[in-house]
Amino acid sequence: MGAAGEVRVQWWPKGAVGVRSSSGWAAVDPQADFTHAFDLSDLLRSATAYAMIVEGRASGSEEVQCSLSASFRTAPAIQQSSPATFTVVTGQDFTRRDDPQAGHRIYASMGELDPDFFVHTGDVVYHDKPGPLARSQELARYKWNRMYALPLQRAFHARVPAWFLRDDHDVLKNDCWPGQSYGELTWEQGLAVYREQVPTGPRPYRRLRWGKDLEVWFVEGREFRSPNTLADGPDKTIWGGDQMAWFRRTFAASDATFRILISPTPILGPDRSSKRDNHANKAFQHEGDELRAFLAEQDSAFVICGDRHWQYVSEVPDTGLREYSCGPTTNKHAGGFSEKNRSDAHRFLRVAGGFLSASLEYRDDAPRLVMRHHDVAGGIVHEDVHEAR
Repeated sequence: MGAAGEVRVQWWPKGAVGVRSSSGWAAVDPQADFTHAFDLSDLLRSATAYAMIVEGRASGSEEVQCSLSASFRTAPAIQQSSPATFTVVTGQDFTRRDDPQAGHRIYASMGELDPDFFVHTGDVVYHDKPGPLARSQELARYKWNRMYALPLQRAFHARVPAWFLRDDHDVLKNDCWPGQSYGELTWEQGLAVYREQVPTGPRPYRRLRWGKDLEVWFVEGREFRSPNTLADGPDKTIWGGDQMAWFRRTFAASDATFRILISPTPILGPDRSSKRDNHANKAFQHEGDELRAFLAEQDSAFVICGDRHWQYVSEVPDTGLREYSCGPTTNKHAGGFSEKNRSDAHRFLRVAGGFLSASLEYRDDAPRLVMRHHDVAGGIVHEDVHEAR
């Protein structure tokens, strides 16, 4: 859904004179929904604020015909003690948006916090939900284009850097794994559409260091997994061997005061007993037990997850390891759990829409991590404060 043409990006530190960087003009790719991805270089750390302009023109033209202004902040250097706030969401469906004209109101609420960055844990669109069912690559692209034409989404992303994770519905269909298809949409096409819409670099699992006191890991839960129907055991996996080794090595070696794992799906749970798609389910218990045991050995480690259509905080007994489920983007999207399902592991449970914010704060130069669940309007419905150990 586009037209042949060229795009370029220009960026510069706000307030600076004569230091504008430019990507140069590049042709969009008609085989990738007329998109193009740029790698920005020469960025200054130390939480520098940047302005950006994205411009487009028709092929063969010298005249700029469309433009978009944006801004972002870079991460501080590793030796700096620098506050940070980021927000986390999951489950975003066009037909369940709560503002028919503007999109999902949660984006305006998150924007009021002026977050340093944003994390979408997956199910960015729903290929397998009506309006229409995206059983082809063309319809999958249509759903992405429609979602990010919404004014609230566009305004938010123009000023907040984003980390995107993928899950089942935005790759293919519910509880999917490699090799499956959905109508004419193949597994490879679903991944290709995601990558063209949300470029993530050479591999889908990544990490972010934010100054001296915070490091965040973003993991991939679809591309390397075993079939859900496979018998559980040491060879059954969600993350795959390479990603698991990378995570264990880098997480254990990190000297950040607070370390946060962000997963598209639950690690701790509890989840519904009928589910068999994540580490909190019996279908993946072997790898889940190993991962939970590793995390429980780490100081000041936390888990944030998406996928579940309710908000919760759960804790592994005798370890203090906690998992924070961010909740779906609208109240219409909430469900699948109730107070009747509350267990001893729950420290907080709310079946409604909302988001999670995580804030690295300093009191008398001492860092602390504050996890807050918010409702769709931004109101705080639960708060945990974690001091450095």
